[in-house]
Amino acid sequence: MSARLADGLRRIGRAALDVLLPPQCLACDVPVDAPGHLCAACFAEAGFITAPRCAACGAPFGRAAEGGPARLCRGCVQDRPPWGEARGALRYDGLARRIILPFKYGDRPELAHGLAALMAQAGAALLREADLLVPVPLHRARLRARRYNQAALLARALGRRTGLPMLPDALRRRRATAALGELAAAARHAELAGAIAVHPARGGRIAGRRVLLIDDVLTSGATASACTLALRAAGAAGVNVLVAARVPDPRMSDARLSDAAMARPPLFAGRHPAAADGADGA
Repeated sequence: MSARLADGLRRIGRAALDVLLPPQCLACDVPVDAPGHLCAACFAEAGFITAPRCAACGAPFGRAAEGGPARLCRGCVQDRPPWGEARGALRYDGLARRIILPFKYGDRPELAHGLAALMAQAGAALLREADLLVPVPLHRARLRARRYNQAALLARALGRRTGLPMLPDALRRRRATAALGELAAAARHAELAGAIAVHPARGGRIAGRRVLLIDDVLTSGATASACTLALRAAGAAGVNVLVAARVPDPRMSDARLSDAAMARPPLFAGRHPAAADGADGA
């Protein structure tokens, strides 16, 4: 079968599916024009992260001058993370939770497509620099319980959009770790110390490559830091981080977030019980 014929059949199949099951908003049940889009109301509510933001951890600033000449938040000035840059598509607020919690805990893997589209826009510069996409790993016990690794689904969807290779098992968890949602930042880092390593058979594919680490939520940066250190120890030329949502700096109230930090990108206009935020996220 030729590639053109296969593509045509896929388009026909998608059109037929849209007739039978009209696409719905990523965050609610309202019909939208295409899968992975937000309805007008959710689009207006969404907290897209754009500049001004921390150049290292991606936390949104309230004002452009807040990060100083280096464009770093106070936390990164005091203790800069081991990766180069981090970007998040959404602030981890009410709307982001309505997408990510069902995706992560509610057996909704199809939401990866829409989240990856938002991530591709927010992380366009990081994707251009990357040689390889690597998802944050789940421990095998958690993977059995959840049946899929949400970070790997996001990385696969981004790979399909960009053509970048994805190495799903580049990293592995040496041991199970406690849920991180209830832990303070220092405790998260202590819990993850030595817990993540590069798969012994994958080091050769990492050495000399510019790696883009993929996850759903960036919170304290403990998981992303552990992954970055493992990748650097394996010889990665550089590591950046791209996530679907970034937990805002708790020192910033919503009232201080400027219109610039909450700006809407030009694309994508068109329930799940509460769970511990960032329970196994970054």
